[in-house]
Amino acid sequence: MPSNPGVLSFEDARHSVESHASILSPQGKELVELLDSVGRVLAEPIAADRNFPPFPRATRDGFAVRASDLAQLPVDLRVVGEIRAGAQTSIKVESGQAAAIMTGAPAPPGADAVVMVEYTSSSSDTVQITKGIVAGENIVPAGAEAKRGEKLLSPGMRLDAAAIAVAASVGRTRLLVYVKPRVAILATGDEIVDIDVPPAAAQIRNSNSCSLAAQVQAAGGEPLLLPIAADKAERLRELINDGLDADLLLLTGGVSMGKYDLVEQVLADFNAEFFFTGARIQPGKPVVFGRVPHMSEAREFRYFFGLPGNPISTMVTFELFAKPVLEALAGLTPQKLVFLHAKLKSEVTMKPGLKRFLPGLLSGEFENAGVESLRWQGSGDIAATARANCYIVIAADREKIEAGEFVPVFLR
Repeated sequence: MPSNPGVLSFEDARHSVESHASILSPQGKELVELLDSVGRVLAEPIAADRNFPPFPRATRDGFAVRASDLAQLPVDLRVVGEIRAGAQTSIKVESGQAAAIMTGAPAPPGADAVVMVEYTSSSSDTVQITKGIVAGENIVPAGAEAKRGEKLLSPGMRLDAAAIAVAASVGRTRLLVYVKPRVAILATGDEIVDIDVPPAAAQIRNSNSCSLAAQVQAAGGEPLLLPIAADKAERLRELINDGLDADLLLLTGGVSMGKYDLVEQVLADFNAEFFFTGARIQPGKPVVFGRVPHMSEAREFRYFFGLPGNPISTMVTFELFAKPVLEALAGLTPQKLVFLHAKLKSEVTMKPGLKRFLPGLLSGEFENAGVESLRWQGSGDIAATARANCYIVIAADREKIEAGEFVPVFLR
């Protein structure tokens, strides 16, 4: 085997992943219908097809006026008409005049402000105004949001509801997006059986492949589930070879120090280059990251992750390490990992030495969010993870955190 690059700190391991992700790129583009592009990664710039707004737009219901007419209050102005949103109008406001106007309607020539209806009282042809106003108030100038030809959306961004609204506003019915990367998922171990097979007393169903497939889909990839690999080097080698035809290979299990943990040994047969063979975190310490040479016109290497076999370890290490590589292959602009902070509801104690990611429940109302650590039985406790909506992040040098202290939180 190649020389062991060792177990890195969480931060160094994450930076290693980010460094390699930064040199990856997607392998294709496709044109899809607008609503089919939700969650995909944009592969083209989207520009404004006209000024936004295309006219001076009223932001309140009220009366369009000349601000200079409100120097002395109260003041009575003659109402010269009404302007509704979407309506064409030839109304012009002269000195001493006002026009009733609705939110979203174009401000008429001559008017430079809109007085909110709450500060007026009107009859059929007169309005009394009781509050002063400055020029420009409650009117968005034409082109203030974007000028015609200005870039509104950039390639490399994930298309969410707001981005879809922008694309629709410029008349785009279809968008060019990056092709989803194919991610091979290979679960290993004699103790693993398919989910539709009744397990023997010492066996468990293959939940890891299913959870990883769900995470891959959510991150923008296309999961390819390979058959379960028994703890036999020859069969594992065959399946790894199949998995390396995908854009990314994820293995679960077989990366610890046991007699039958064969993943690293077999990967070495493919001339694998290992960037780390562990990270000082819990759960997930045995995680492995590397790449193998690949004879392909598209890409010189294929990257792989060996994820620990315990279910929580698998899910946590995917989010922390494998996800950035997958997102880079999907065309997403690289993102730094960001933790939120919330007040701890009850005391937490732990043994120092590893950065901990504890299943947590973030709850509260409005600004009063708090987080509590859930009871769990180690990294095989799937039920605890299902109840959690976040992970509480505990620094490696902390032994005790008091209730009421703010702690980093990693959202699931």
